Amino acid sequence: QDANETIALSGQNKGIRFAVVPKTPAYEPQETCPGKWMLSNPNNAPIFSATAYHFAQMLYNTLNVPVGIIVCSWGGSRVESWTNREILETYPDIDLTQKGIETEHEWKRPLLMYNGMLKPLSNFTLKGFIWYQGESNVGKHDVYARRFATMVELWRKDWKNNNLPFYYAEIAPWIYGDGETGISGALLREAQFKAQSIIPNSGMISTNDLVEEYEKINIHPKNKTDVGKRLAYLALNQTYELKSIAAHGPEYKSMEIRDGKIILSFSYAQDGFSRENDIRGFEICGSDKIFIPASAKLDNNNLKIILSSDKIQNPIAARYCFRNFQPGNLANTRGLPVVPFRTDNF
Repeated sequence: QDANETIALSGQNKGIRFAVVPKTPAYEPQETCPGKWMLSNPNNAPIFSATAYHFAQMLYNTLNVPVGIIVCSWGGSRVESWTNREILETYPDIDLTQKGIETEHEWKRPLLMYNGMLKPLSNFTLKGFIWYQGESNVGKHDVYARRFATMVELWRKDWKNNNLPFYYAEIAPWIYGDGETGISGALLREAQFKAQSIIPNSGMISTNDLVEEYEKINIHPKNKTDVGKRLAYLALNQTYELKSIAAHGPEYKSMEIRDGKIILSFSYAQDGFSRENDIRGFEICGSDKIFIPASAKLDNNNLKIILSSDKIQNPIAARYCFRNFQPGNLANTRGLPVVPFRTDNF
C-alpha cells in the first residue's frame, strides 16, 4: 500500500540484503540455483518481496543488526510444490510422473520448486523461515495441516536443525470457488491455525482485517506492510525474546451458553479489546444450524464477548468471520485482530 515511499526510502536500510531465487523448477534435486545478494536501494527494492521487506525492516530497526533475506517463492504454489519426492510418493492424490506433473498449472506443480529452488539453499545457515501461502490448497483443508507440518519437518531436516523458527501468515479474505459467503477459504484458515499445534516453534499471524471491501476479488490485497510487521512481531517475541512486543491476536478459548446468549472467552486478550461498539463479524445459530449475524457486546470487564440475536432464543454455536470474505473489525489493545474461528464442527 505504500510501495512508492518504501522503494524511495529503501536506501536508508544499509544493513539489509536480499537475494531472490528466480523460478527454476527441476525434476531432480539440485545443489545450486541462480541468485545474488543485493543491496537495499531504490534500484533493487522493486523486485523484493514486499512482505519480506517489511519483515526485514522491522527486525533491522528493532535489533540494530544486519538482516539478510533469501526470497524463495512462486505465486500460487501448493504446499506439495515445496516437498520432496519421498514424501509426495505417500500422497495418493499426487501424480509424480512427468505427464502427471505437467498436467498441472505451472504454479501448482508438485516437487519441482523444492528440487530446483529450495533444496540448493540448504547449505546456507538460516535463522528461520517466514511463509505466506495456502490459496491453492483451498479444498484440501482436511490434509493441509499434516502436509504443512511434514513440509516444515523436511526443511528442518535439510538444514540439520529441528527447531528452526517457522512463522506464517493466514490466507487473506477472498471470494473462493464457493462464493463470498462460502467457507472453503475459512476451512483452510482453520487448518492453518491448527497447524501451530503440530509444528513446534511456529506461529501464525491473522490477516483478516487487512483487506478492503473492493479487494474481495483481488487475491493479492495491497497491504503487505502490516503482514510483514506482524510476522516480525512473532520473531521478535518468540525468537529474540522481546516479550513486551505482542505477537498474537485474540484466539478463541471457550464458550458458555447462558440466558439465551453465548459468552466467549479468548487467549491473548488479557487487556481487553479495541472497541466497545459496532463489533462486526460474529454469527450464531440455533438447532437448525443456520448462522445469522449476531449482536456482539463486551462484558463489564471488557474481557469477554457476549453474543445474542432476537431471532434465536436458544443459540448453540458461534462463528467469527468464518466465511471466504468476511473481514472483521475487532482486535486486542495492541491492534492485533481476533483470529477467525468457529465453536462448532458442522
